[in-house]
Amino acid sequence: MTMSPRERVLTALRRERPDQIPKHFDLTPGLVDEFRRRTGEADYAEYFRLEPRWAGISGTCQPRDFTPYLGDVPDVDHHDEWGVGAIMAGFHHFERMVHPLRNATSPREIASYPWPDVLAPYRWRSVGDGVERWHNRGYAVCGSPPGACGGSLYETCWYLRGQEQLLVDLYENPDLATALLDTVNNTMIEAARRLAHAGVDILRLGDDVGSQRAMLMSPETWREWFRPRLRNVIRTAKAAKPDMLVFYHSDGNIEPIIPDLIEIGLDILNPVQPECMDPAQLNREYGRDLAFWGTIGTQTTMPFGDAKEVRRVVKERIETVGPEGLLLAPTHVLEPDVPWENIEAFVEAVEEFGAG
Repeated sequence: MTMSPRERVLTALRRERPDQIPKHFDLTPGLVDEFRRRTGEADYAEYFRLEPRWAGISGTCQPRDFTPYLGDVPDVDHHDEWGVGAIMAGFHHFERMVHPLRNATSPREIASYPWPDVLAPYRWRSVGDGVERWHNRGYAVCGSPPGACGGSLYETCWYLRGQEQLLVDLYENPDLATALLDTVNNTMIEAARRLAHAGVDILRLGDDVGSQRAMLMSPETWREWFRPRLRNVIRTAKAAKPDMLVFYHSDGNIEPIIPDLIEIGLDILNPVQPECMDPAQLNREYGRDLAFWGTIGTQTTMPFGDAKEVRRVVKERIETVGPEGLLLAPTHVLEPDVPWENIEAFVEAVEEFGAG
């Protein structure tokens, strides 16, 4: 029996066998232009029959003044609603970030910061409408708590504070670190509850806490500062919607904390970089508890393989990680160095080797 995209995604991510392995990818702006040039179409998710969809809050009507926090940096091109500034370099992902709380010294300064109105009721009407619209069309819906880096605690906080400074704060200024982390995490908790009540199928959380070889902080530090806060977000979401699936993203090697993530309620691990962790081995060890979203390398296969290699890797992943508990995707947004033929090969291989 042919499943709807929603049925396919939720079946696979609940570690049952779908009619077809679901798939997903994101494109950088240059590849979106290439897609439109080649196909004459506007929506690559529709064109390539990508199964997941997203719902999010609407933009703010109450912008904040971040001049006191960014005004001493003359080259700031723009800032987001959290006050995180950017100095552009003319290419996707290449920009210098300006951290508005870089000079803070006390919890009082955290409390007085002009936090965005991401929990204002008027911004949440679009979420329920979006969920209803996608469900009516047969799609599973993902949603992330709003943040300077959506769905994240560590990353939102270091965007605001600076990564090195935040890590130093955990040891040398724990009161400030606690104030910052709790402020962001409390927003995440309430946002997770609202996403659950809106009917979102998959709560997307994530923090890049891994490097190519190891974690960016010790597992003990992560367990002290981030595990209990993340657990509270997950508990709140599942209390509001028990069948909600929880997705966690971290680039790099985070194998030491995978058992912790399972214990606090994680359902889906992303992106499972094959250059850092072995997807087949992770499936053998944790596949009874976790589904996997990703596994196709964007440091190796997608940019540097040819179409034949892409097909080989997709087939191998299905055989060693799927068919239950697998949503195939590149492990990051596809950059302009990815040959168009490899994108087509990825879609064709998933549909060929992932059928029934």
